Amino acid sequence: MSAVTMLGAYVEQAPPAGVRDTVACLWRQRVEVDRQVIVPDGCVDVVWFDSGRLVVAGADTAARVERLSPGETVHGVRLRPGAAAAALGRDVSELLDRQVEPAEVWGEHGADVAVALAVAGGDAVHGLMLGRLVGVRPDPVVQHAAGLLAEPGARVGEVARTIGVSDRQLQRRCVATVGYGPKMLARVLRLQRLRSLGVGDDDLDLADRALRAGYASQAHMGDEVRRLTGTTPVRFLEDRAAVA
Repeated sequence: MSAVTMLGAYVEQAPPAGVRDTVACLWRQRVEVDRQVIVPDGCVDVVWFDSGRLVVAGADTAARVERLSPGETVHGVRLRPGAAAAALGRDVSELLDRQVEPAEVWGEHGADVAVALAVAGGDAVHGLMLGRLVGVRPDPVVQHAAGLLAEPGARVGEVARTIGVSDRQLQRRCVATVGYGPKMLARVLRLQRLRSLGVGDDDLDLADRALRAGYASQAHMGDEVRRLTGTTPVRFLEDRAAVA
């Protein structure tokens, strides 16, 4: 594995080549605080707490606060937009804004998955979780759409026409495989673009950031950031190292 990114107690790692169409990254975090703000990113995560808990975290439409246990280590596999339905074997719109136990996703087999992860422990957890994803084929329409919607100024109708599907079909497939429709996905991807824009470049003012991220104006950026994160753009950008 390669491309390791470290941020405090959080470590992010690129997945093996065989699952990169499905998995955005592997991550591990040594918990140092009792709560953390989670902001929308368009992804579904399979998360293992070394205390013995396994959860599947659906896509979020707004920021939420996750309660944590300091000293614990948490391992996660982040599924790309469009990959979660195939990876989990279900329509992921049912997981929207929710964190569910394995039984709700895999039925009786969910307990077996949790037991296997507990036995594996430590860094072996990632390998075991990835083993379930070999051969998974994400929805190619949604993955293509996500790539186009991530570009500044993208419009859902134009993206659908570029891919060669109707607006209705793109809506249906996005809801089933991401959790929400393409308009919401575009908003979330724009927020993530803003988050990553100009890291280490303090010369960019808010107006520049709004333009480069794809917002219509600085005011538009302010409204969108408040809706998705519950805070201002300035605070969001200042605190981006402290949110997941």
